Amino acid sequence: MDERIRGRVWVFGDNVDTDQIIPAEYLVTGDPVELGSHAFEKVRPEFAEQVEEGDIILAADNFGCGSSREHAPRALLGCGVKCVIARSFARIFYRNSINIGLPLVECEVEAGEGDEVEVSFKTGKVRNLKTGKEYDFKALPEFLLSLIDSGGLVEYTREKLRK
Repeated sequence: MDERIRGRVWVFGDNVDTDQIIPAEYLVTGDPVELGSHAFEKVRPEFAEQVEEGDIILAADNFGCGSSREHAPRALLGCGVKCVIARSFARIFYRNSINIGLPLVECEVEAGEGDEVEVSFKTGKVRNLKTGKEYDFKALPEFLLSLIDSGGLVEYTREKLRK
């Protein structure tokens, strides 16, 4: 995994639940690209068509609350989201995301819709490239970086077993 990523910001508020991320009627597939084509369909219909590879979601508190489905982080990966930054995450969403390889950052960041931010997972810094302001978060441990880099827990385990 790259130590640093840059991406355009999509801003969301508090309590974004998994039904908002991917509506329940699309849970019949596990295909990330198919799921991604319906991400935020009912709350931000333009999102799936306008999101670009490498974009970053910036949210407030309790992102990913609701059902414990892996489909929600899988949909975000499938539409190209590179990272989610939020003040806090629902714990099961956090685990599901890491388990499938979607990096999450718990940090309060000030940025507007469309701003570009740079995230350094190793140093624990988020920088808003428009304003120049930097924000600190707890750097991700090497083990989590390895998990994410492998594409999640299953692929990480497969790699370890092959060795």
